[in-house]
Amino acid sequence: MDNLDKKLLNLLQTDFPLAGAPFAVLGARLGISEDEAIRRTKTLKERGIIRQIAAIFDSTALGHRSSLVAFSVPDDRVEEVAGIVNAHPGVSHNYERTHAYNLWFTITVPPGTALEAEVDRLAAQARPRAVRMFPTVRLLKIGVAFDMTGTDRSGTPRPNAPGRSEPIEIDQEDVRAIRALQRDLPIERRPFATLAQGVGMSEAELIARARALAEVGAMRRYAAVLRHREAGFAANAMAVWAVPEDRVEEAGRKMAAHPAVSHCYQRTTYPDWPYSVFTMIHGRSPRDCEKAARELSDAAGITDYLLLYSTREFKKTSVQYYEHEDR
Repeated sequence: MDNLDKKLLNLLQTDFPLAGAPFAVLGARLGISEDEAIRRTKTLKERGIIRQIAAIFDSTALGHRSSLVAFSVPDDRVEEVAGIVNAHPGVSHNYERTHAYNLWFTITVPPGTALEAEVDRLAAQARPRAVRMFPTVRLLKIGVAFDMTGTDRSGTPRPNAPGRSEPIEIDQEDVRAIRALQRDLPIERRPFATLAQGVGMSEAELIARARALAEVGAMRRYAAVLRHREAGFAANAMAVWAVPEDRVEEAGRKMAAHPAVSHCYQRTTYPDWPYSVFTMIHGRSPRDCEKAARELSDAAGITDYLLLYSTREFKKTSVQYYEHEDR
């Protein structure tokens, strides 16, 4: 990648235009033509650096429930259990991590479906040694954006959406728009026109709906999602922190401000699991992650923490809302 590719990737992740000709807008920002912006984006996708370009929605705002779940699985059964977990249509992320709880996945279910019952059903099929559910108590930061140029030191490239605590009203036109916007964007001159055609809407209607969904917080952002290893961020650690309840807000905000942290949540604790704050740390090496963790510890004044590195990615996709298989 040259420097222009890196600048383009930063824009694709943080400021993708909801416009009829988005690549013309991106090209103008970079001082290149629309065709050049399209060519470079296609190349970055063909090389596997860009996973997809699509909308990222707030599950709670759409009436869905979700949770992070940990299974403790014997080493010789990890792949078998990962396959059972991956088959669930609501599972979007599934990683092996360095801990006794070694399989971690996120599951999202639609309105009317009991989240706990779905996890129990998976556990009955997979037969892990132990199960822990870690639903979100409070969202402190969500915004995966890798700074490709090495010039951003601000933490989050744009203001962090606080996440909704209750669903919004969704009509059938919103559902059609969501179905279109969650699909991978075609890399062409008028990509939203192609997406809109697939659900029987006009380009202008789809873009207007996208902006409205973003305005109310149902759509967190419209952005490129990168494959972090291919983008040069080979190390990925989930840092879990034992933070006293009365210090979660203060410590969590300090942790969320660090540029290496993409996600920061307060989650449920257990008698044998005192870690209430979860942060995702990305770096170019494990040493980078460890350095960032020490900086977070110093900033927040929290010394009891664990680093759980991802060793295998079994599944990483977007939740598909309002589709037939989302049951």
